[in-house]
Amino acid sequence: MSKYHEVANISFTNTDLHLTVDGTNYSFPFSEVSARLLAASQMERERYEISPSGYGIHWPLIDEDLSIDGLLNIQHKPSFAKQRAA
Repeated sequence: MSKYHEVANISFTNTDLHLTVDGTNYSFPFSEVSARLLAASQMERERYEISPSGYGIHWPLIDEDLSIDGLLNIQHKPSFAKQRAA
């Protein structure tokens, strides 16, 4: 299985999610990415799982999932569009 992203150094303040993706540091206000994370306790935020492929992050205690591509606003072309362009 190929990795989508290398996700590391996830941390939280009262208002923001901080993480490193593919060697670049990012910060995201909870208010812009997840109402559930905004309302969660620090303990609920700190209980997360990074998908083995690096595709996303899951918080089981609040049933929240965020895709890394969604956070970074990355859009991929469908594979059939790539084939037509070739």
